[in-house]
Amino acid sequence: MLNRRIAEILRSGKPEETLVVQGWVRTKRELKGFAFLEVNDGSSLGNLQVVINQDLPDYQGILKQINTGASIEVSGVLVASQGKGQRIELKADTVKVYGDADPDTYPLQKKRHSFEFLRTIAHLRPRTNSFGAVFRVRNACATAIHQFFQQRGFLWVHTPIITASDCEGAGELFSVTNFNLKNVPKTENQEIDYSQDFFSKPAYLTVSGQLEAEIMAMAFTNVYTFGPTFRAENSNTSRHLAEFWMVEPEMAFCDLEGDMDLAEEFLKHIFKYVMETCPEDMEFFNERIDNTVLETANNIINNQFERLTYTEAVKLLEKADVKFDYPVSWGADLQSEHERYLAENLFKKPVIVTDYPAQIKAFYMRLSDDEKTVRAMDILAPKIGEIIGGSQREERLDVLEKRVLAQGMNPEDLWWYLDLRRYGTVPHAGFGLGFERLVQFMTGMGNIRDVIPFPRTPQSAEF
Repeated sequence: MLNRRIAEILRSGKPEETLVVQGWVRTKRELKGFAFLEVNDGSSLGNLQVVINQDLPDYQGILKQINTGASIEVSGVLVASQGKGQRIELKADTVKVYGDADPDTYPLQKKRHSFEFLRTIAHLRPRTNSFGAVFRVRNACATAIHQFFQQRGFLWVHTPIITASDCEGAGELFSVTNFNLKNVPKTENQEIDYSQDFFSKPAYLTVSGQLEAEIMAMAFTNVYTFGPTFRAENSNTSRHLAEFWMVEPEMAFCDLEGDMDLAEEFLKHIFKYVMETCPEDMEFFNERIDNTVLETANNIINNQFERLTYTEAVKLLEKADVKFDYPVSWGADLQSEHERYLAENLFKKPVIVTDYPAQIKAFYMRLSDDEKTVRAMDILAPKIGEIIGGSQREERLDVLEKRVLAQGMNPEDLWWYLDLRRYGTVPHAGFGLGFERLVQFMTGMGNIRDVIPFPRTPQSAEF
């Protein structure tokens, strides 16, 4: 007998088909002589209604074992449903209970739970409607990302998790060591003697795969990374995670214009794919989480992104009839409130801001001819703020060396990165997308901790 996923049955199952379903019970309703079960296997938002008649062997014994959360296998025949709310239902011939769930202790009963409470039971929250929808959309986003780049001939490269470089120069790094922390070796100057550590030098969890992706782009032209990154940023906010996923394409023979074009096309592709693949889940978010989710998605797909320079953005913000918490001035980084004002209030669509002051951006960004700004770009999205950050990279060896020194970095630590400019340098560009911010933007979820299965935040590394 055919074992089928519930999503497929709800979509195309026909009366009189015999099949087997496995999943978890969401609800049980007992009536005189029969019972209704709502069963879900994670493949869809919708449940399959299972009808158990009292003529089933050990009917009462089976029903006693079945409560919300129990795992079961049902074999039977599909029939046209007589009730409202479903097209078909499964009439059970046999029911096997794999595991029961004590209704007195199982925390996911049939009621609404707060997201704060569900974070404390992250091992069970995937079984709820909200998180089932989140993780199906997350999966669709990841699929769309690979599809987009693979269709365009990009090579997926795997950059290291353990690194000796701080790509962003921000210093918010998790250290990796093999030392016994109760007895750390010291030098004569009482500094940590890293020569005795596993890598013979300080090592960290990566904050970005960009620099290594640039290496690969210098051989394969177009590449992308997609993997976990880490920031030891002590920010307990709804927008920050210590462990998150990043997508970072890198393109040789590409300038800032090409970088912006690809980034816009990339976001449109992902939204279109998710809307086509997860329509029920997106409807759910629009109804239960944020009633602008579908409008936002269509806005992304159907509108050309607004493009303006940082200088133009600052002038618009200075003219704004709004009192910002952080004052706006040329040379200061745009805060989230400024970014959201531009995208939500002023243009009401995604905005690409370019040509930021050199002193507030990373050393690897290409210095503009005015020597005051760099060829950087940020894509600002309504409700989220920055969702993509990118730039044309500095391909001129002499300029890059000056930028490294100006930011107080040691050129010897970046000898291999500088070599890329010594041997066959080319104009190149790339960007980074915070994957969880994308999923948050897509679903309307208010807290970034609710779009990753096991959030890592300050003082929290459960599960």
